Amino acid sequence: MTPGSPARMVSFGRVVRKGRWSVYPLETFEDLYRQHVQAVFRYAMRVTGRKDTAEDLTAEAFLALYRNLDGINSSQLPAWLLTVVKNRARDLWRHQEVEQRYAEQFPEPVHVEPGGPGRLEQWILESGDLSPVQRTCLMLRYGHGMTRAEIAAKTGLRETQVKGHLQYALVLLRKLHGGQR
Repeated sequence: MTPGSPARMVSFGRVVRKGRWSVYPLETFEDLYRQHVQAVFRYAMRVTGRKDTAEDLTAEAFLALYRNLDGINSSQLPAWLLTVVKNRARDLWRHQEVEQRYAEQFPEPVHVEPGGPGRLEQWILESGDLSPVQRTCLMLRYGHGMTRAEIAAKTGLRETQVKGHLQYALVLLRKLHGGQR
């Protein structure tokens, strides 16, 4: 048996038997998934009201379980999974609030006139996979030459948020257009 093979991916827990600790095999990840997926999905549906979002949150919860399987006692499930769904939904709502705020602030994409913005600005504006806040940060940084501090002051974001939006937008653009780092 090789390390990482499915038969080796068994979590071990501890139980007290007659005053001594003993190690026993717990359910495999697949067993835990089958046992709890329906309850976690139903909870995610109740929280979000959207099937696609509930599916994403369920997947994220089980991914977190898989990553932390050795540190979680199976008796804590499904409460642990439901807490992950609740926290990820909260993160999603916060993200949507920021996106909505910037979508309202910059409701329509800027129309590029011939002789207007340069090639870089046009490329940023036409990139449909970028969120409005990412597009704004990129335009201010690379189109207008502003620093992160200036962008933060102009948009009301923290400087670390500006940095994150810029980095993520550049990663997206590289992936979309096949650029190398």
